[in-house]
Amino acid sequence: MKASEIRELGADEMHQKLSDLSEELFNLRFQHGVGQLENTQKIKSTKRDLARVKTILKEIELKK
Repeated sequence: MKASEIRELGADEMHQKLSDLSEELFNLRFQHGVGQLENTQKIKSTKRDLARVKTILKEIELKK
């Protein structure tokens, strides 16, 4: 997910995306620990998306 796509979302949608990504990261880590995860790159991309959402939310908070 690109930063420009995230910026188009509303604040509520960003918070929802943040919780969805957090849950997805938890599930990916769990699958990796059990040995069921085939694509470990998915963890890295999810972490980056999560960081992008958090960064953009922080930028919005600081502008207020």
